[in-house]
Amino acid sequence: MDINNLLAGVKCTCGRTHTCDIEYVYIEKNATERLADICRENVNVLIVADENTYAAAGEKTVAALSGKSISKVIFSGKEILVPNEAAISAVTENLGNADIIIGIGSGVIQDLCKYVSFFNKIPYIIVATAPSMDGYASTGAAMITDGMKVTYSVGLPKAIIADTEVLANAPIDMIKAGYGDIIGKFSALNDWKLSNCVNGEYFCDYIYNVTYDQINRNIELAGGILKRDEESIKALMEALVIIGIMMSFAGSSRPASGSEHHLSHFFEITGIIDDAEYFPHGIDVAYSTVITAEIRERILANAFPKESFRPNEQEYKSAMEAIYKDVAEGCIALQKKVGNYACDRAPIYLEKEAQIRQILSEMPASEKIKELLSLVELDMEEFYSLYSKEKIENAILYAKELKDRYTVLWVNYDFFGGNENVQ
Repeated sequence: MDINNLLAGVKCTCGRTHTCDIEYVYIEKNATERLADICRENVNVLIVADENTYAAAGEKTVAALSGKSISKVIFSGKEILVPNEAAISAVTENLGNADIIIGIGSGVIQDLCKYVSFFNKIPYIIVATAPSMDGYASTGAAMITDGMKVTYSVGLPKAIIADTEVLANAPIDMIKAGYGDIIGKFSALNDWKLSNCVNGEYFCDYIYNVTYDQINRNIELAGGILKRDEESIKALMEALVIIGIMMSFAGSSRPASGSEHHLSHFFEITGIIDDAEYFPHGIDVAYSTVITAEIRERILANAFPKESFRPNEQEYKSAMEAIYKDVAEGCIALQKKVGNYACDRAPIYLEKEAQIRQILSEMPASEKIKELLSLVELDMEEFYSLYSKEKIENAILYAKELKDRYTVLWVNYDFFGGNENVQ
């Protein structure tokens, strides 16, 4: 699929005209050389990176910007960079008279630059250093503010620059994370279709089908991905960018983020709160996709209830506070605002049972997902070794509170209250 043709927009049968305001996407060998032309009218450049990403592509980027006045914010590469208020301030305080921001990195660097760019009305370019996630071409910036994981709808980069040689030399876990993020779309697309059925949420067949095609394309190339084959890595990066464009087309991250991402966010947030280890985002998404497949299988194996399950309110609140600490109040307030606690969806489930069962059955089986993950040597035993059974069960029950999005986690809650054997 030609990415530049996609950027031109699509007049869709869903009734919308889909657009994406990115000007340039270059995924090729020596792509950083394109910066000279793209930034020809810029004078003052702020480069944002960490020590590792700067080592990967910093010199190439600076060489392409010869004659510019360049300032830099380089974060430590020895610890995980958290996109929180401190990181935002570090970038904002160094903006000076910059007329463009160039981020060198992937997920966190991208989100940080995207956020600062939007709120300071300065364009930005991302020089990708790893095919690790699908946010390069999306409008969402996943930040951690006030201790909560919040996705802000901000802006798009002026350009995405991805040198395939740099991508192929990224840490192997980041390459696996990109593949894992792609596999997670099985779950996200299923959640989107489910919400369309239950809640009448907007749904687009074109976006759904393009995203699904990218999943299948990367499964076919999985062997080459693990071998760092440049053509396979290029295809992986193209898929991540195309899916990001699909998010822009949809006006939200719906085609790419559902219950599997909520579980991943749970492990990240509680990891930060408890100072506990957690996997890179895409790897957590990959493993969490197996869990969401198991949830769907359990729902399909049971009769639909006549009324929605609801726990004791005070006990539930206490459990939330024990897990989320100071973040609990904001999570509870978010769900009360959208009415998820008060809503009894059982009548809708019973009325649309046949449709719901059909949708849930379209998700590949959990064993199939495990098989697909094994193609890049991702093993669920690694997941169970890092996260306890209790933590996974808590994620299934409480991860849904982190977002206002309806997913299969709410069906699980409505049916069972989240109590299940996950292994």
